[in-house]
Amino acid sequence: MLETILAFYRSLQQLIALPQNVLLSIFSSSEPETHGTSESLAIFNELVNSATPAKSSVAVSVVNPTARTEPILVNEESQPVRLFRKFTPLRYLPESTLEQIEHKTLHYNAESVVFLTGQRTEHVFYLLQGSIELRPEGIFPYTINFDTPQAGLPLNSGYLCGSTAITTEPSIVLAVSRLFLQRLSQRKYRYTAGGEFIKSGLPREIPNNRFFADFAHAYRENTLSLPSLPQVALRLKQALQEPDITIPEIVNIVQFDATIVAKLIQVSNSVFYAAEAPITNCHNAVIRLGLDATRRVVMGISVKQLFQCKNQQLMAMMQTNWRNSIYLSSLCYILAKESKTVSPEDALLAGLICDIGKIPVFNFAEQQLDYSPDLLELKTALPFLSPPVGTLMLHNLDFPANLVNIPKFAEDWFYESGEENLTLIDIVILAKLHSYFGSRKAKYLPYLNTIPAYVKLNQGKLNGDFSLNVLHKAQERIHEAMTFFA
Repeated sequence: MLETILAFYRSLQQLIALPQNVLLSIFSSSEPETHGTSESLAIFNELVNSATPAKSSVAVSVVNPTARTEPILVNEESQPVRLFRKFTPLRYLPESTLEQIEHKTLHYNAESVVFLTGQRTEHVFYLLQGSIELRPEGIFPYTINFDTPQAGLPLNSGYLCGSTAITTEPSIVLAVSRLFLQRLSQRKYRYTAGGEFIKSGLPREIPNNRFFADFAHAYRENTLSLPSLPQVALRLKQALQEPDITIPEIVNIVQFDATIVAKLIQVSNSVFYAAEAPITNCHNAVIRLGLDATRRVVMGISVKQLFQCKNQQLMAMMQTNWRNSIYLSSLCYILAKESKTVSPEDALLAGLICDIGKIPVFNFAEQQLDYSPDLLELKTALPFLSPPVGTLMLHNLDFPANLVNIPKFAEDWFYESGEENLTLIDIVILAKLHSYFGSRKAKYLPYLNTIPAYVKLNQGKLNGDFSLNVLHKAQERIHEAMTFFA
């Protein structure tokens, strides 16, 4: 797994410049998540080997303009709803919402500067007609034509622009209110004043997918069997909410679970916590680790114990998802360490529970007595069922709100928190996006410089050299994370 991460960062400079197709239809791909497998590594190596090696070590030197160009025409009349259906994430909004979108169209001559790298903006821009060259700092420029799939993605998002955009021919640009999209994004899940959780509806039906229909019915009827954390984890979670909790009280909670005690001792004797005297008991292990790390280990082991079922095929899928969760949590930890605005321990746990919603889906599949669910149907339904169910599950387990929202927003690439610093959700989004490089899903990803979370990470200067530097500083931390949850 560590070798996979190293390989990814060594070739990020080439991969980030490769063209990536946008997923034009919500049902256009049923590829399972295979990052971390031998198949995805083969695809990854093919991408790396096909890139030009010389470019990875040559600095990108492009002279960018220093001022925006005023459009030759600004049209503030309302555009028809069908116009918005081309663009992500607008295409998924109901017609009633699209009719309220604050927008305008901007007309430019060739060689006009639409926006600059690092410029603050109140709009998200889309290409309606013409062609635009995007110039991210430290990354090779690339061109978007209006009649290609890439034009379905925003040219920028977030309060800062992640690149400089220059028209290569007369072009028309759609400018949509950033704050309007931000409010829509943040309303996906909400709490009432009394704290009662409000479930959002599942996505539209998947045609001819019996498993999706059956699961959706159970979800809406509130008859799903949602797993709960082991008693030790629940007691520890409650105890750590007390400001004056003591080490002996923590030890008294965890010492009766042999698996947890063994893992605490193992981790306390790992390279990262190396000391002259080895730890041989639970009390000294908790002292050496500290309360935060102890909580992280206990929660990690508890989450892992949920990835269990008797069906061999489903169990294989469970284990694959668990390994992917470890990989994702490691990336979250690295990015959080670099950001210095998010607790690395919280980021590690966020990555681990990101796909926890898949557990009830697998359990539901195993419990079907009248028929055996088709695995292809199951894999197709997972991306649509897992996020809302994961959020519901974490809410029922009384996780804090910032963690409850993780499953829902983890792959909402254009989510915007409205904050200038990276949030926990931003970290997970970046880690999730990175985790797909080298897999078949990579061709459906947006460009890194167009997502809101990207521009917050060191002002959007995430390139191959930067990432390698981060990795060198965090290699032992990655190994520690793997030791924690392996």
